[in-house]
Amino acid sequence: MAGSWWNHDTITHLLVALFGMGSWISVNSLWVELPVVVGVLPEGWSLPAYLSVLIAFGNLGPVAVSLAHHFAPGRLNERLVIHEIQATAVVAAMFLALFWSRTTFVAGQLHSLAFLILSFILAFVCCTSNVTFLPFMFRYPPQYIRTFFVGQGLSALFPCVLALCQGVGKLECVETNGTTKAHYLKENFPAQDFFWFLFGMLIISGLSFLALTKRVVSEPAPTEELQGDVKREPDGVETHPLQNGGTPVSEEQVAVEKPSAEPPAVTFWTPRNIYVLVLLGLSTALSNGVLPSIQSFSCLPYGGMTFHLSVVLGNIANPLACFIAMFVLLRSSAGLGAMFVGGCVFAAYLICLAALSPCPPLLGSPAGSALVVASWIVFTGLFSYLKVVIGSLLHEMGHVALLWCGIFIQAGSLIGAVSMFPLVSIYNIFLKGEDCENNCR
Repeated sequence: MAGSWWNHDTITHLLVALFGMGSWISVNSLWVELPVVVGVLPEGWSLPAYLSVLIAFGNLGPVAVSLAHHFAPGRLNERLVIHEIQATAVVAAMFLALFWSRTTFVAGQLHSLAFLILSFILAFVCCTSNVTFLPFMFRYPPQYIRTFFVGQGLSALFPCVLALCQGVGKLECVETNGTTKAHYLKENFPAQDFFWFLFGMLIISGLSFLALTKRVVSEPAPTEELQGDVKREPDGVETHPLQNGGTPVSEEQVAVEKPSAEPPAVTFWTPRNIYVLVLLGLSTALSNGVLPSIQSFSCLPYGGMTFHLSVVLGNIANPLACFIAMFVLLRSSAGLGAMFVGGCVFAAYLICLAALSPCPPLLGSPAGSALVVASWIVFTGLFSYLKVVIGSLLHEMGHVALLWCGIFIQAGSLIGAVSMFPLVSIYNIFLKGEDCENNCR
């Protein structure tokens, strides 16, 4: 009876979601905690620039994995690599909680060397997860990869909710001698506690993956039966119940690039596959790189509450869109293109708001605040759903397709972040208003 409960589909979905949560929770936690640590560390507000560069160097991990797949196809033990990077992340998070505020003199200047080194290690792990976690999910039926993306959405939601409980960025306007100045309130708990939370979440993710590898699974259903469970409607929409009888495939049952079982690798590069990969790369460039770089500029002019609602509700829209994709999957190329264009419309509006900061349209109006919050929700939801759909479609193409899925996600995120870095941090194209002051006089 206990064995039957343990091998239930619902438990598998839960473990997969917690496994996916660990993929990017480290970097997301570093970003949301920046407003707290910049007030302590000697780099100050230059710290986001340092963090962006460290995340860029973290892409050495995906490069190394991609080279391993290229020069030694089929020989990389993904399960072992995942265990190693998860253990590395747990140790790095523990040391971050203990030593994040330690400073060291480097070339005559005081630097938070411990924080920077540990941030690089965590970024390296997160970047590498896109090209290891996703290919590993080829062992499971398609509906589980949608659960995995739900977990990735939670990796942004959980740190954000904790930061709100911490009271990050709260202030009150105090009038002294006829002038109004911003007084920043102390957080409800210190950054050290926040990093211990990160440590705990990474342990949960690692244990979930360990449980996935130890579970007893039955023989996978034949391909015809799996396809028979999928119901497609005339408009290209797939409806897929949460539990469709598909069972995970054990380590020994995974066949990676066997010429006798799969068509030649060159057939993967069909016009449709190239099309969906380009959509994936462009959408992740916008959702993971471009828009997050300017979110504060697009929201803060309307007030702190508008900014917090945009962040929280946007991060809720991410796993919610992934959850919807578990039941309704849009497979039409035209539909995916229309969804991408719709997301781009909202992205363009948010970029325009950021460019017009600190005096965007409808400033001081409830309609302006509602519109910017709604735009962030719809933008995040559309692109999150698009990512899950493309990931599910590529799952059907095999292990290598999921590897390319991870590569395009990571490449798009990197290109988006790198392209925005000089605009935001060097050329100061986007302007930030002063708190508690009228910036549009």
